[in-house]
Amino acid sequence: MGQQVIEQFLFEIAGLSPSWTPENMVTEAIDDIRAKVGDRRVLCALSGGVDSAVAAALVQQAIGKQLTCVFVDHGLLREGEAEQVKKDFVAATGVDLVVADETDRFLGALKGVSDPEEKRKIIGREFIRTFESTARDLAGERGIDFLVQGTLYPDVVESGGGEGAANIKSHHNVGGLPDDLQFTLIEPLRAMFKDEVRAVGLQLGLPEEMVWRHPFPGPGSRSASSAR
Repeated sequence: MGQQVIEQFLFEIAGLSPSWTPENMVTEAIDDIRAKVGDRRVLCALSGGVDSAVAAALVQQAIGKQLTCVFVDHGLLREGEAEQVKKDFVAATGVDLVVADETDRFLGALKGVSDPEEKRKIIGREFIRTFESTARDLAGERGIDFLVQGTLYPDVVESGGGEGAANIKSHHNVGGLPDDLQFTLIEPLRAMFKDEVRAVGLQLGLPEEMVWRHPFPGPGSRSASSAR
């Protein structure tokens, strides 16, 4: 009943059009990505989770072989995570994937650090340093200027983004980014919530088991840090 009241107000009284659909979200994002990137190359931060997988698939549809995904093994993964991403995501999308083993880098930077907020900032910094190094290796001196992240709207809000928003925690891909970031970010999911991201993933043809995968606490969270 409540949904009907809201829909009647929005569509019949306010005169709005229900155009925020998975199909339209995909079309608009692809157009925006192509206009922004042109013929240049792009890196995508692929974590193996739903958000980055959908973002990667979306950008791949937009620019194809101009995209290279980078999966960082930071030493705080589920067992077999790297192998699963290499097998399942590449099989589902055919994307060009590079796996960077950076366990020593991350665990060394986190050694002795107990504050969760500081951990998230360290992790954000080390991810970017890894992507910078990978970009140099792939493209030589010219480098790669664009980095795709699976940032969602709740990530932005929880990191204190937006008017009147408190900093609940700085997500490593938002508030944890270093000040000297050299990449231009592409975040096609930044205005979406998780249910919308899943709908977009299905619209892109990703397997249901990938789209509905259970979340895992990211590096820097209490459960991830205590698992080591």
